[in-house]
Amino acid sequence: MRNTAHAPALTKKVLDVGCGQNKTPGAVGVDANPRSHADVIHDLGAFPYPFSDNEFDEIVCRHVIEHVPDVLRFVAELHRITKPDGVLKIVTPHYSNPDWATDPTHRNHFNSYSFNCFVPSITPFPFYTDVELRPVKTYVSLANLWKAFGLEFLVNLDQRWPGLRFTRKFWEFYLSNVFRGKELTFEFAVVKSRFG
Repeated sequence: MRNTAHAPALTKKVLDVGCGQNKTPGAVGVDANPRSHADVIHDLGAFPYPFSDNEFDEIVCRHVIEHVPDVLRFVAELHRITKPDGVLKIVTPHYSNPDWATDPTHRNHFNSYSFNCFVPSITPFPFYTDVELRPVKTYVSLANLWKAFGLEFLVNLDQRWPGLRFTRKFWEFYLSNVFRGKELTFEFAVVKSRFG
């Protein structure tokens, strides 16, 4: 008779970077603020982070990257501690969000193309970094008024039909200062050399 017992389900190891008081359930939280719900207190501008290479299956980073002093080093450190083909999720304000200036600790502005330097096939700056990410998703939310008029759907048409990338580019270049963005949501797969 065959043993029908199932092996225990493998759980992925998730890190919530800058978790604040809204840590992702089941994740390890890291934050500089001792009043946060972090499991590890660490200054996100101090490298390296107290984690091993290739430790996490997924890293969540919500409304943190706009605060860090060095975006390239920050992404490189997240890349280091993520497993090959692991997932990196970043949420940040769009640069046209009028609320961006409300927080005096914001340092960095982002648009839909801010992470292209980590994608070798499309980067305009191949000399910035050797860190490689593979884009999985880029989504921009718009202010509620423009969302109600269907503009958010049009801006994100490339998520359903990649050949319609021009709608996002047209909005980003010519319309975003009128039809303002709210948040950017990025998802990347971490690419690592087998020999590195």
